[in-house]
Amino acid sequence: MKAYLSVFLLSAALTAYMWRDTFDPESVRGTRVLITGASSGIGEQMAYHYSKFGAQIIITARRLEALKKVAQKCVKLGAKKMMYMTGDMSDPADPERVVKYAVEKLGGLDFLVLNHVGNSNVEFWNRDADHVRSIMQVNFVSYVQMAGAALPVLEKSAGSIIVVSSLAGKLASPFVAPYTSTKFAMNGFFGALQNELAIQKSNVSVSIMILGLIDTESAMNKIRGFTTMTAYPASEAALSIIKAGATRQKEAFYPWFHYFTCLINNIFPFVKDLMLAGLSMEKKD
Repeated sequence: MKAYLSVFLLSAALTAYMWRDTFDPESVRGTRVLITGASSGIGEQMAYHYSKFGAQIIITARRLEALKKVAQKCVKLGAKKMMYMTGDMSDPADPERVVKYAVEKLGGLDFLVLNHVGNSNVEFWNRDADHVRSIMQVNFVSYVQMAGAALPVLEKSAGSIIVVSSLAGKLASPFVAPYTSTKFAMNGFFGALQNELAIQKSNVSVSIMILGLIDTESAMNKIRGFTTMTAYPASEAALSIIKAGATRQKEAFYPWFHYFTCLINNIFPFVKDLMLAGLSMEKKD
């Protein structure tokens, strides 16, 4: 038992050292940033933070009027340059079109922030394979398309790809089978890409951000009645994502303790089975 405790404490100390805050806001000033899924939620909050740091920003999402409102606030907050464009990532032609537009308007790219997500309900899987196929295009394939289109430009600028993932991509989560499958695919692909870029001695970094439950309006509406987990502020999550990308972290967690959630699950997978058994009992009651 003492040996396990020692290992845990050592891991905690090493984690605290590795995750110490070395972020310099000046490192973001003037950088060219493309943020997807930026009309609301975490993407919107990232746009506001980047604006305060004086970045040049292009935001994209499906809803034009919402983008306009976010863009107006970004200008007031101090964005050095602010533009927006609509894009529907369920359309296979749009991911590369958005990247091309951003590169043309900004004259290059320093940060590609992949944050958009398709609509998926919180429910038992209803055997709808078509929905899985369509959400895979939005949540995963479009990320791959945008990364592929941006890599040559990011190589020139020694830029970064920031991938907004989820704890659901580390732990197979009930009630969100289509969603969690896309996050597992995302983590696998971009983890492999990190290794390939390292082998090639590339200038491009890839940061994968693992988020717990965040208090966006969309998430709160969907999970009502399914979980009592604590939801954490979208603004804080957004800032954590920006810091992880700016400091070129390979993988980061918000809240930070979900690193240990994943670690415990890997070492003691039966704990999840016990939790699910308890959940099943509650459903029966």
